[in-house]
Amino acid sequence: MWKQFIGKLSWKSLKSSSGGGGGGGFSPPAKPLPLSPRENGAAGKPNVSPPPPAGAEGRSREDAFVQKVNICCVVFDFSDRGKDSAEKERKRQVLMSLVDCIGAAEEPFTEAMMSACVRIFAVNLFRVFPPKVRSGTAASETEEDEPFFDPSWYHLQVVYELFLRFVTSPMVDAKVARKYVDSSFISRLLDLFDSDDPRERDCLKTILHRIYGKFMGNRPFIRKAVSNIFYRFVFETDHHNGIAELLEVFGSVISGFAKPLKEEHKLFLWKALIPLHKPKMVGVYLPQLTYCITQFIEKETKLAGTVIRGLLKYWPVTNSQKEVMFLGELEEVLELTDMAEFQKCMVPLFRRVANCLNSSHFQVAERALFLWNNEHLFDMISQNRQVILPIIYPALERNTRWHWNQSVLNVTLNVRKMFLDMDERLLQTCQNNFQDEEEKRAANEERRRLMWEQLERNAAAAFQPVITDTSFPAPPSSAPLVAPTVT
Repeated sequence: MWKQFIGKLSWKSLKSSSGGGGGGGFSPPAKPLPLSPRENGAAGKPNVSPPPPAGAEGRSREDAFVQKVNICCVVFDFSDRGKDSAEKERKRQVLMSLVDCIGAAEEPFTEAMMSACVRIFAVNLFRVFPPKVRSGTAASETEEDEPFFDPSWYHLQVVYELFLRFVTSPMVDAKVARKYVDSSFISRLLDLFDSDDPRERDCLKTILHRIYGKFMGNRPFIRKAVSNIFYRFVFETDHHNGIAELLEVFGSVISGFAKPLKEEHKLFLWKALIPLHKPKMVGVYLPQLTYCITQFIEKETKLAGTVIRGLLKYWPVTNSQKEVMFLGELEEVLELTDMAEFQKCMVPLFRRVANCLNSSHFQVAERALFLWNNEHLFDMISQNRQVILPIIYPALERNTRWHWNQSVLNVTLNVRKMFLDMDERLLQTCQNNFQDEEEKRAANEERRRLMWEQLERNAAAAFQPVITDTSFPAPPSSAPLVAPTVT
């Protein structure tokens, strides 16, 4: 009985010492998080202070938010996992509470709260990227380097989640927030797209798209800044990690362009997008680039000729893998091309296709022959066969005679049969012209060979050594000796 009495006394004393705030096993943290007056009153002693004046509750909410923001503006070194681990975890918990706060907000954010949020993003995200050890060998055009994961991502992930909640929150007034999400902030944000961590680039892609949609006044600057990134990549650095993500964002942006397209948007196509075919690593971002270009053509079909001329301008000469990719993109563009634009560029286009047909790389030749499997393209070719067949027939005939790959030979015969069924008389005319050209070429080669042989014989005869006697002749014996005269 005494034991029960003593137990009740100890339990009552324990409750009174803890202030009614928890059970017997609870120990407060060594460094408690700063709480607002409302939180302090709810967790501890009863609030006996007089009721707050008008606006005090809003100020307390704002002050508590800014206090938490100040905790999150401390930057730690994440290269050493064991260093400041308690402080890092404390900061992460505060960041998560801010995420919940923004997500559950029911009142508009004040200007001070918006400024504090932007300060968090600038302090934590705008940084020098950690060094990455790269291999000395050059990577292939279609292969990315081994992905690099930032050691601070465990912390940065929450910051990006907070950023996304801030941008998408209906309680954030875009007109007020634009004072802080300005051109300088967006420029530094775009610089982060060069991060080696694919997870960070994926978060940036989503956030940039949301910023473009919410802050309409910043749209021209974003387009110009991204164009400058493309210019530096194509004509200066030849390396950037985030081109695919930026193109993915602009694929959605281009699909929202109003018709008819502005001249500014057409210049973006010609000066920023089409030159992206030049770098050797185009295979990394070609699907996104093709999508952007096809979006332009769907908006205005007259741009198809511009795109085709751009592809021919940057067509690879010595890179077979890149050539196969170009042929695939060319087919997608031609799928959206009407007859008028096709007729404007079909002559230089099929001269290039003829060169691809005779490529010694069988994948290039085979991919070029597969263009005839496209019904839309086949229909345009058949209607313009009087111009196209004389251009490509020599390439088809050379493949049937001399190409080493059996698959290319079989597909070439199928294409040749298509033209035979389409217009037998035209095919026979092209065959006769090809035979005449081959005879002329053989005669010219024979004439050139005989001419070189004659030149070699003439050169050999002209440079034969001439043997002559270079000794001085002796004077004749009958010649009198003449003594010098003395004056």
